[in-house]
Amino acid sequence: MLLGGGTGNPFFTTDTTAVLRAAEIGAQAVLKATNVDGVYSADPKQDPTATRFDRLTHSQAIEGGYKVMDATAFALARETSLPIIVFSIAEPGSIGAILRGVGHGTIVAG
Repeated sequence: MLLGGGTGNPFFTTDTTAVLRAAEIGAQAVLKATNVDGVYSADPKQDPTATRFDRLTHSQAIEGGYKVMDATAFALARETSLPIIVFSIAEPGSIGAILRGVGHGTIVAG
């Protein structure tokens, strides 16, 4: 199932909305397609020494202040035990690769 849209409520980002709706329907994960291929220690476009994480916990993502999603979305995903997979939408075939479990990205879970 693929969902799009917001909640229509102020102060709710699309990230938080995605996690909220995913939790409500009992989704297995949230796929966060973005312009980078995962969660990095810093902005890889500004810091060439930034390193990509293969895996993080929700708490590590919040404490690290990583800007790929807002902290509320990470916290809600943690509370509902919902994994988030962050990957690059610009990479051809990336969605299919993520769905097959062979994609390049960061898993935020646990």
